[in-house]
Amino acid sequence: MTDFSGLFTPFQLGRFTLPNRIVFPPMGLEVCEGGVPSEEAAQYYARRAEGGASLVITEGVYIDHPSSGDNPLLGRFHGEDAFDGWRNVATRVHEKGGITVPELWHVGLIYRGPDVLVGGELAFRPELGQVSPSGYIEPGKQVTEPMTQAQIDEVIEAYARGTAKAVELGFDGIELHGAHGYIIDQFFWKALNHRTDRYGGSPRARGQFAAEVVQACREQLEPGMPIILRISNWKMVDYDARLTDTPQELGELLAPVVEAGVDLIDCSQRRFWEPAFDDGSDLNLAGWVKKVTGVPTCTIGSIGLDADFLDSLSQGRTAELNVARLDELMRRFDRGDFDLIAVGRAMIAEPDWPKLVQRGEFNGLKPFSPSLMADPLMAHVKD
Repeated sequence: MTDFSGLFTPFQLGRFTLPNRIVFPPMGLEVCEGGVPSEEAAQYYARRAEGGASLVITEGVYIDHPSSGDNPLLGRFHGEDAFDGWRNVATRVHEKGGITVPELWHVGLIYRGPDVLVGGELAFRPELGQVSPSGYIEPGKQVTEPMTQAQIDEVIEAYARGTAKAVELGFDGIELHGAHGYIIDQFFWKALNHRTDRYGGSPRARGQFAAEVVQACREQLEPGMPIILRISNWKMVDYDARLTDTPQELGELLAPVVEAGVDLIDCSQRRFWEPAFDDGSDLNLAGWVKKVTGVPTCTIGSIGLDADFLDSLSQGRTAELNVARLDELMRRFDRGDFDLIAVGRAMIAEPDWPKLVQRGEFNGLKPFSPSLMADPLMAHVKD
């Protein structure tokens, strides 16, 4: 039988000692009416901390910038009503012994409509004054002008304000959403970044914007509060995309954010077992990032399930427990490929996932049904 004990060893994240290696990741649930998390939302996050997640990351929350995003069911990090709601989230998670950070988010040109995840059209929203490094909404399709330096500075300042507010509201640090084709990722990805100034061209230059965001946010945090950066290969506009063509380029891309002082890199994959490059290595994205940067990483992607997120949603398919996938996870973890694991859908279905795995009670792990997304806040809140 596979030994899962490694997942239940401590890990130092900034000034915090996490009691285990299991993270509840950001999941865009579209349940924040008017951008404000309710008491039910706060209890939802707290329930995952109670179930054993040592770190709880909120869904992406829009920073205080005019074009950061405007989906009325996703959280916002501006406005006193929203601040009261997020303060309550931090309080409730702390009451259950968890560490929690908000995921600060700016969508750039990728407005997230209700059907984007399952193949819907991307929408350019000029009325929002949307910005991006080079004005491209997808490869080969330029819809607006490149950002000016003043516009870049405004977005960086908005991230810094969001960080300062996170500290004020009682959160323990921040995560920056730099994945899936949103604004930080638009600077990372050469298919959308055609700049010829210090923010574009070489892999290192494409990492400069993210580094300046990290630097600005670090100035707003108390000593030891962690900064997590989420990255991905896949994008909303291209699920087969790669940030870079080689591991060496990946190291060059991320070098500026490493120098800026990021504490953890959260590597988003749809399927954690898939290799990041076609180079003969089985290392996934988290494995390669840790190898080329030396920074601790978190992996995610259908952990313990037999269907990925998009297949579950688009096909209405229940994702069942797959113990062999857990065995593969531990093979990679024990090899040192990554330091933390993020369990999303499986912890929506079963908040006590960490406790059950620690006890070896795999029969208690519930399958994930897409129907849970219809009312995720009530999924086993008080089971």
